[in-house]
Amino acid sequence: MKNDKNTNIWANLLGKVQVFWSWLKADRRRLVGAAVTALLLASSIWYLVSRGNKNEVTYQTMAVTKGTIVSTVSASGQILTSNLVNVSTQATGVVKAVYVKNGDKVYAGQKIAEITLDSDGTLANAKAWTSLVSAQNGVNSANNSYRSTQASLQKVYEDIKGHDSDETLAQKETRTKAEVSNDNAYDQLKSAQANLASAGLSYRQSSPVITAPMTGTVDNITLASGMVLSNSSSSTTALSSNRIAVITSQANPIATFTVSEVDVSRVRQGQKATITLDSISDKTFTGKVLTVDKIGTVSSGVTNYPVVIGFDTSTPEILPNMAVTANIILQTKTDILIVPSSAITSQNGEYIAKTLKNGQEVDVAVEVGISSDTQTEIVLGLSEGEIVITGTVIGTTSSSTQTRSVFSGGGFGGGGAVRIAR
Repeated sequence: MKNDKNTNIWANLLGKVQVFWSWLKADRRRLVGAAVTALLLASSIWYLVSRGNKNEVTYQTMAVTKGTIVSTVSASGQILTSNLVNVSTQATGVVKAVYVKNGDKVYAGQKIAEITLDSDGTLANAKAWTSLVSAQNGVNSANNSYRSTQASLQKVYEDIKGHDSDETLAQKETRTKAEVSNDNAYDQLKSAQANLASAGLSYRQSSPVITAPMTGTVDNITLASGMVLSNSSSSTTALSSNRIAVITSQANPIATFTVSEVDVSRVRQGQKATITLDSISDKTFTGKVLTVDKIGTVSSGVTNYPVVIGFDTSTPEILPNMAVTANIILQTKTDILIVPSSAITSQNGEYIAKTLKNGQEVDVAVEVGISSDTQTEIVLGLSEGEIVITGTVIGTTSSSTQTRSVFSGGGFGGGGAVRIAR
């Protein structure tokens, strides 16, 4: 019964098709129109299906060129000293006389002003003098001890001279003790000298005579005869700050920076640097590495190494403790083959450049030299003018576009593009 029903359906459908076909044949224009419509529909379906299965690839490319690469290490730090020094005092009393005016040239040690000390100032100055005398005695004692240990160590060396290879255990112990004693005496001398410098500064700060700490031009004088200097800021006639003037000189600023343990081995005394300050964003300064501390300091498990850089020039805008950034120039190469760093990747210990030849991606093993943040030197493997791929963009017929980076690293502006469907 079910089979009979299906047979009837197909018979009815076949009959309708025959009727439609007879209708088409009755008029030639109807037949041609139906054929064209069917062909256009089939073509559209084929195009959409085949087009949707293809991806259009746009290569971002650059040509291998000759140029210059500057390899640098970046470091941050702060201004250690500038060409401006504060003149200050901790003395208290009444200003007796001021011997200079703004704009005067002064030399180191020249008298700038004099103060009649009050009772507190006199007591502070006396205590500072006592500390200075004590510190000087400490240096004298430490120096005598150091000379004594030096003499003892020299005698030990003379006793074992010529017997380095067959030094006895007793001789070794004697030598070691003498060396340790000499080292300790040296450390004590350095400590005593530091104490003396500190005591000397305290005495000068409490002295009734204020002198110039360096040679230069005095400015911003805040003292006048009869003015009261006091440690208390409660009085309206008293100065709340102990800075009484500034002196500027022709000396260039010095800044201290920190570099990582990865970079410190590449930084050397005498290397040039470019320097920028956030506070003077429109200027770039040059300088030179003065010292590199190979001992380093450890903070939170991270080791950093201090590097001191001296400026080649100065400006009054540079002040102590300002934040500063330096790019230390490790090496500069000119007239070399260069490519964007994004065109180079590392595979199995080799450096690979992905090139574009006859519309096809071709991996080429290369030997690289120095590099900067954006460029890499090619020593072997590529020639000037060859095209390297720095990235690709893969798109479809849909409105969305997918970007795929071929290599790590940033892109490089100014390149061309080659579009290939695949």
